[in-house]
Amino acid sequence: MSSSTAKTTTAANELPDTIRALVWRDDALHLLDQRQLPQSCDWLKLDDAPAVARAIHDMVVRGAPAIGIAAAYGVVLAARAAWLTANKDWREAIEPDLQILAGARPTAVNLHWALARMQALFTELDDDPEPALLAEANRIHAEDVAANRRMGELGADLIGSVPAVLTHCNTGSLATGGFGTALGVIRTLYGRGAVKQVYATETRPWLQGARLTAWELQQDAIPGQLIADSAAAALISHGDVKWVIVGADRVAANGDVANKIGTYQLAIAARYHGARFMVVAPTSSVDMACASGADIPIEDRNPEELLKVAGQAVAAGGFAAWNPVFDVTPASLIDALVTEAGVVEQPDQARLARLLQA
Repeated sequence: MSSSTAKTTTAANELPDTIRALVWRDDALHLLDQRQLPQSCDWLKLDDAPAVARAIHDMVVRGAPAIGIAAAYGVVLAARAAWLTANKDWREAIEPDLQILAGARPTAVNLHWALARMQALFTELDDDPEPALLAEANRIHAEDVAANRRMGELGADLIGSVPAVLTHCNTGSLATGGFGTALGVIRTLYGRGAVKQVYATETRPWLQGARLTAWELQQDAIPGQLIADSAAAALISHGDVKWVIVGADRVAANGDVANKIGTYQLAIAARYHGARFMVVAPTSSVDMACASGADIPIEDRNPEELLKVAGQAVAAGGFAAWNPVFDVTPASLIDALVTEAGVVEQPDQARLARLLQA
């Protein structure tokens, strides 16, 4: 791309939303390499499914909705290759690429949701499958942006006006098709003049808050401050932070939520100090086949991610590390789950089931 970020044209009265993490252009998927932010804005052009799977695994693209969208475009690339090599037998030829995509990351349910939605079209396609699958991937992408804007409105309506909010990890345009989930609520609040200060945790070990959320807020001129993860409870205790707003990689049927490691302790601190706790996630992140948080697979990553920062050792040599990427926040600590289909306060299985049925 010619500019450092992919920007949308916005009217003066529209909410700040200038960043895109993934773009389909020139018959290929282009990803903003989030490992390099904020030092540089590097775009990678991917033209086969294994490259998309590697990009998902290696955190070039991250955030559950963005992972799902990237996987959908990965299916398009897989279908193109299968058609070229096997023609009418493309459905059999595509299977290895689908398996590679499915195994890229285990916790984000949006990945498997997007693959299932794309595969549902296979039986309807007799000729070259690429045009129809590309149209479906584009719909998934556009629907995500629309859902995020809707969640932004619903979440902001529930919150009203507050002095400050706290968010964790990155849940903005970089983590989605655009606008963001939890950060979409914050964008909407700021656009309404309903929040004065946004606090972002640094979010160790990948520093998504420091590198990505702080950068997004800066790009769209939203006032924010960065805090160390370990400062969150002290900040909440001061009283200005009325809501902690986070995203989710998977929501279990009983309302338990898997999100970036450190989310659980924020929910505990919020409950203790009388702040409220909001999870913002599309219905594609709700997994009714998963009974509770105990059934959500939690991804463990290389301990080196914890022992080093930007390749530089920060721990004693040879020391061991435990590096889970996610934790599970019990539904009992969640005041509101915001989806594009509506808001569920004090989420549980019955309330989630009614929401999805409606």
